[in-house]
Amino acid sequence: MKNLSRIAVPLALAVVFFAPLSSLAAGTVNQQWAQYYRDTIVWAVNSVLVPVLMAIAFIVFLWGVYKYFIQGAADEKNRTDGRQFVFWGIIGFVIISSIWGLVNIVGQTLIPSTASSIHPAYPTL
Repeated sequence: MKNLSRIAVPLALAVVFFAPLSSLAAGTVNQQWAQYYRDTIVWAVNSVLVPVLMAIAFIVFLWGVYKYFIQGAADEKNRTDGRQFVFWGIIGFVIISSIWGLVNIVGQTLIPSTASSIHPAYPTL
């Protein structure tokens, strides 16, 4: 039964999520569903994933500050551990912010959505 669920569940999810994307009779991709899935993935990354990763990096940073200043007041090992946590928390902030910024720049440049970008009107005669 476990082996069946390991195969059936991912297969069912793939059918449910990717079946509307293609209309095999015409040989083209359903643009409405493709845009819906793209917007859903972008929303999930920007509204859920990035804030959670930033919160984790912030918690790691705060834990490092706690270990460095409060626990490490008398113990040198706790100070070095705290320094490492602070270092990796800051590295996490920088990496997450850089990648998030690059993804948004590329997304706005290559795939502008109608809601988030305003194009000037074309000149008319």
